[in-house]
Order: sequence, then structure tokens, then C-alpha cells
Amino acid sequence: MQIPYDFLGKVFVYLALLAFIGTSLALLIGAYSFKKRKIIFPSFVLFTLYFFYSPAKWICRIFCIRDTIVDEILIEIRNAVNLEKFRHVKEGRVVFLPQCMRHPSCKARCDPVVGYECKHCGLCDISKICEEGVKYNFRVFVIPGGSFVKKILQTHHPKACLGVACYNELAESMQAVSFMPVQGVCLLKDGCFNTEANVDEIIKKMELCDV
Repeated sequence: MQIPYDFLGKVFVYLALLAFIGTSLALLIGAYSFKKRKIIFPSFVLFTLYFFYSPAKWICRIFCIRDTIVDEILIEIRNAVNLEKFRHVKEGRVVFLPQCMRHPSCKARCDPVVGYECKHCGLCDISKICEEGVKYNFRVFVIPGGSFVKKILQTHHPKACLGVACYNELAESMQAVSFMPVQGVCLLKDGCFNTEANVDEIIKKMELCDV
């Protein structure tokens, strides 16, 4: 049987063109929603940008747009979609902080299940976030990596999650825990060491649940 290469080639081109158009449309809708704070077709945007994540970033680079806008759109739309459910969770609320927020002189030990256990020394913002977590009934976990999130989900079974991370890791993590109400806050200064977060925004997210 002769393989119809011409036909398959045309099909591939059409599918690639449809993917390009669909991804571009999702980016435009997402950018509009992000700028106007008015969410339009959230399911379409989330599905398309997650499915065509790399092509979406490629399209941004073609048009000289910073590709982190893809992550920002995903994060903000998921924040908006989950806001009301997140607000009304009464218990089992957790905060995931990256270990890179720790002070260089941090003496906290790393538990193999729950991550770093803050000693409340006050050298970094983690101590303040932990204090506010107690106030608003959030358990704060300082984790070395994504594998710890899975362990904590399996052992503590949280009902709502507030995550803090850099753009791409936060977008990916929010998708991974999309089965529960989730909110995300991006790091102000990313990297793998001595990073910074908007503590006030994290606290405001926790205050949302003070109902």
C-alpha cells in the first residue's frame, strides 16, 4: 500500500496552521483578560496555552514579547477562576514556599516529608509568612522541590493551596493541583538563591479565607 505523503503533508500543514491560529487567539484573549481584569473564555485559554505551552512562548518571542506573559496569563486566569472556591475553604489550607526564599544563614533542618521547618529566626520573610499562616489557619511548607508537594498532598490531604514560585514553575504547579482551589503569587526576584516575594500579597491571599 502506497503511503499518501502529499495528503499527510497537507494535513500536517493545516493542523499546524490551526494550532498557530488557536494559540495566537488564546494569547490575545488571555492578554486582554489579564490587562482588563475581565476573564473571557477561561477554559479555552487555559487548555490551549497549557497544551501549546512551548509554541505559545515561541509566538511571543517571534513578536518580541517577553514569553513570561504566557505564565502570567495562566496564573492570573487560574487565580480568577478559583477565587470564590478558595475563599470559602474553612480548613486544610496550606502555603507552599520555595526553599530559595531562605536566608543564606538559615539553620532550619529539612524534613524528608514536609521540607524545611522554619525556626522563626526573623532573618527572612518566611518567618513572617509562617506567623500570618497561624493567624489565618494556613500551614506553611518550605519545600526544596516539586516532589515534596506530592508527598505533602499524599500525607496531609490539603483542601486549598496557595503557591509561591517563579513564573514557569508556578504555572506548572497550579496546573498540577488544579483539582483543588488554588491561588498563586509570583516571586518578585527569582533564581535559585536568596529570592524575594511580595509578602503583602501573600498575606492578602490568606486574608481572603478569613470568612
